[in-house]
Amino acid sequence: MSGLDPGALDAIDFHVHAERADDGHESLPAQLMAASAKYFRTTGGRAPGIDEIAEVYRSRRLAAVLFTVDSESVTGHPPIPNEHVAAAAARHPDVLIPFASIDPHRGPAGVALARRLVVEHGVRGFKFHPSLQGFAPDDRMAYPLYETIAELGVPALFHSGQTGIGAGMPGGARIRLGHSNPMLLDGVAADLPELTVVLAHPSFPWQDEALAVATHKANVYIDLSGWAPKYFPPQLVTYANGVLRHKVLFGTDYPLISPDRWLAEFAELPIKDEVRPLILKHNAMRVLGLTPT
Repeated sequence: MSGLDPGALDAIDFHVHAERADDGHESLPAQLMAASAKYFRTTGGRAPGIDEIAEVYRSRRLAAVLFTVDSESVTGHPPIPNEHVAAAAARHPDVLIPFASIDPHRGPAGVALARRLVVEHGVRGFKFHPSLQGFAPDDRMAYPLYETIAELGVPALFHSGQTGIGAGMPGGARIRLGHSNPMLLDGVAADLPELTVVLAHPSFPWQDEALAVATHKANVYIDLSGWAPKYFPPQLVTYANGVLRHKVLFGTDYPLISPDRWLAEFAELPIKDEVRPLILKHNAMRVLGLTPT
């Protein structure tokens, strides 16, 4: 990637949300934004601007994989345009790595958009949130989009496990947790071995399922975002330290969890010295196709 030098970075955060556009438009309806802020006890601003995010990461010698979530078909709320995220990342190419989000319900138009975003806007991957977007990830409706992403040679990042979005609201704001069971992606990874799949978060209550899929499928990785490391399940730490040492990625879920907190707590985990740089940077470099400059 032009402008990004992995050798100048201490780590790559694989999971950062762009939740406020330059014009003030936010990625979620106000009631969902407020509920998630309460759930995560967010301090210091629930939705920083993208330029602010860039400065947070630059000042810490970190890079951030940045994306929004397109859930318009379910929420009725227009997303932050992917082109806006890509343009903002282009202003900060030393620290921001743009991903896009396309609601699979957009059908052929979404497939065409995915291709255009990679070819014309430099997007480096795609983010899905099956619970918020209202689809089961193994629904064949989404396969043309997956196939295009695989053809383009970029990864697909999927929310997995429980979500703070809608938490505590009546009916959980009609968000279905079952869509984010990582076992639903086992079939996707089997059907599309050329597609790089990243399971986001410790996948509560399906942590063991996520570990099983990532261990069995060479094209499946796990990012460690969304939980403070001191709360990681013991089996996740064991696998990250061992058999999955090359398949686990640093991620925060910023602005919900700060990189300062995540890194401080990660430093306290019993991770082997030779494994830490893999999780913090080198595994992400491989998934993103980055090489030192």
